[in-house]
Amino acid sequence: MVCRAFLISSLLLTLIVPSAYAENPGPKTIKVGAFSIAKLSDLTPPDWMPLIFSKIERQTAYYLTRHKNQTVVKAYSEDAASGLYRKIDIDPAQYPQLRWQWKIDNLIKSADINSKDGDDYPARIYVSFDYDTDRLSTFERFKLNVYTAIHGEAPPLAVINYVWDNKAPIGTVLPNAYTDRVKMIVVQSGDSAVGQWRHETRNIYQDYQQAFGETPLKITSIALMTDTDNTHEIASTYYGDIEFTANAHEM
Repeated sequence: MVCRAFLISSLLLTLIVPSAYAENPGPKTIKVGAFSIAKLSDLTPPDWMPLIFSKIERQTAYYLTRHKNQTVVKAYSEDAASGLYRKIDIDPAQYPQLRWQWKIDNLIKSADINSKDGDDYPARIYVSFDYDTDRLSTFERFKLNVYTAIHGEAPPLAVINYVWDNKAPIGTVLPNAYTDRVKMIVVQSGDSAVGQWRHETRNIYQDYQQAFGETPLKITSIALMTDTDNTHEIASTYYGDIEFTANAHEM
């Protein structure tokens, strides 16, 4: 078992940041996951990279595929865990709306948002933020230094994790089972929408303020992840385009 929230955020926050603005299709939209126009020959979407954990033997499979006349990313996990991520540099005050599409084929029956052993989801969208350590209390800075000394890397300090849970009510906001610096926000729950494409819009600026009680700094990375290594179950998921917009009503 491994604290994926720590591993993902630590890696995402330490790599060189290629700008996402080069793909900006217009002044009001940044398409960070343009999966629908990707070439199937690329196997995985351009600018997105696999995130593999050294202590986990089996990895989730991610690949571009055609699904109902649209190119999407499919994830298949069988007692496995890994992710796809992209480094970005986005001001959430300027682009507060995060929009994406996803569809799951099944729930993870024994998942539990409150438990480390149940920390598996058929679909997640991670968003990592830059963070000013001066905001931390003296005790929080002490814990940060201790963790860094033990693990050789800093823990995540500001991550929102949008999830499709099996039973927690939509709108639930909880700290991750491993760390309270990662906030879990339940966007979909239960089996009523299994097998259906869901189009999501979140005001990430407001979500951050609600989750952390402070103003967010820049967004540094985004990731998608389907994992079943704790529950040893199977999950199959499709991810559509992901974008940030200045206005929720404009594409």
